[in-house]
Amino acid sequence: MFNVFKYEFKMLRNSLLIWATTYFSIIFMMMVFYPTFSADVAMVDKIMENYPEELLKAFGMSSGLSLATLLGFFSFTFALTQLFIAIQAANYGFSILSVEEREFTADFLMSKPVSRKAILIAKSSAALLGLWLSFLFIWISSYMAMEIFKEGSAYDVSAFNTLIVSTLFFQLFFFSTGLVISVILKKVRSVLSFSLGLAFGMYILNAMRAIVGGEVLGVLTPFYHFEPGRILETGKIHWSMALISISIILISCLTTIVLYTKRDIHSL
Repeated sequence: MFNVFKYEFKMLRNSLLIWATTYFSIIFMMMVFYPTFSADVAMVDKIMENYPEELLKAFGMSSGLSLATLLGFFSFTFALTQLFIAIQAANYGFSILSVEEREFTADFLMSKPVSRKAILIAKSSAALLGLWLSFLFIWISSYMAMEIFKEGSAYDVSAFNTLIVSTLFFQLFFFSTGLVISVILKKVRSVLSFSLGLAFGMYILNAMRAIVGGEVLGVLTPFYHFEPGRILETGKIHWSMALISISIILISCLTTIVLYTKRDIHSL
């Protein structure tokens, strides 16, 4: 089982490097503009007034935090970062089990003296370690960017840390959802297409919720459960919504275990 884990994690190394570079670039390229925004609060607020309210809501800029404040600007930055976090986690979920059928290596793997449960645990552990390392890099990059570009502005470190910690649940939602969909479908031909579809689908659903109003459309999307602006403004996770994500994570994991152990895996 350890050999399977080691091999799978080795296959993720290049991917981790690419994602780490992506997160660093997004966070720093966005936060570098904060000093300019904070220099003239009145001007920024005036510019925001000229944009349609629906557009601001769709892009997560409708919270009580001004874009001219450090946390307000970071909430906008992190809302964009969340989209890439979702794509990475979904990508790992869709690919980690489906790769054997897609590359016709199922015969080789299943011929080894390792149970399907052990294979599932080893593969999932490798992907989860990759997500954990990505999480740490996001936290470090975000903290560095906040400290470098804060221009003397004070900010609620507790609220900042709460938002970053919520990323763990956010990652698990997309990973587990991708995992269960990959075992339900007969074959995942394009991992990237499915990953983008799931991530953007959930993102658009939250954008529609923001425009229409209410919580009905946001029930199934973690973009609403872990909305950056609300967490940074209140300093708390919206647990009544977050529990929906946690429930979906648990159901997806249990369903994956049951279906994968009984699945008729196609090979050559």
